[in-house]
Amino acid sequence: MQVRKITPSIGAKITGIDLSGELTPMLCDQLYRILIDHLVMVIPGQEISASLQLQFAKQFGDIDRPHHTYPHVDGLPEITLLEYDEDRRPDTHEWHTDLTYRENPPFASILYSKVIPECGGDTLWASMYAAYEKLPDSVKEELANLEAIHDPGSFRNSFMGEDRDSKAMDQRMFEQGSALHPIVQVHPITRQKYLYVNEGFTMHVYGYSKPDSNRLLHFLFDHINQPEFQFRHRWNAGDLVMWDNRITQHYAVNDYLPQYRRMHRVTVLNDRRIG
Repeated sequence: MQVRKITPSIGAKITGIDLSGELTPMLCDQLYRILIDHLVMVIPGQEISASLQLQFAKQFGDIDRPHHTYPHVDGLPEITLLEYDEDRRPDTHEWHTDLTYRENPPFASILYSKVIPECGGDTLWASMYAAYEKLPDSVKEELANLEAIHDPGSFRNSFMGEDRDSKAMDQRMFEQGSALHPIVQVHPITRQKYLYVNEGFTMHVYGYSKPDSNRLLHFLFDHINQPEFQFRHRWNAGDLVMWDNRITQHYAVNDYLPQYRRMHRVTVLNDRRIG
């Protein structure tokens, strides 16, 4: 197995392994260490079934329930089907960390590429370690004890439906809920601090007026969106990418329509190796 850093702050490409073979505890522990060190790991050229992807994900923790909006792979509700073309347009082209409106957001996500457009459809990831480290000290002091409210954000569009039923949207928002999270958090393994806001789901700084909250959040969102914190992955069919959802954000670029794109995603709820 060979590991090559993609950028100084985030990402590693792993070659020389075949995930269709035996998933030994030693191999999974090695991959976990790479994930912790590099935040995102890209494993190209894999030929695995949906059930093998699910088996791989289970080596790292319990699997999330079916997604509240997206469909799933036939017979495997734990695997979200991300399938887009001219008639099925994506809604994830914004920086976000998955499901932060939950009290306990998931630990990791595993995305496997099945059908890739001829060009376009890249995904970007950003390190929230790097974003926090580059903040001015005065901003770090302001953020130290602040919390922010997260809710389902742009999912309002699908919750309301084509008939624009606001009561139905209110019910779906109530079902999904919202959460209050510290803006600066500490990773449970590395003990490093990281920034925990994202423009997809972070709605308000608790205790601030709406104008003051907007000013601070917009500053942080603009700060996060710097190439020094990011890497951009050009997909090929058979690429498997796993990322630590706690300390990264990602952005799926929506520039390939009307071409067809199909991805399979598994979300891992808890980090099994903690403790």
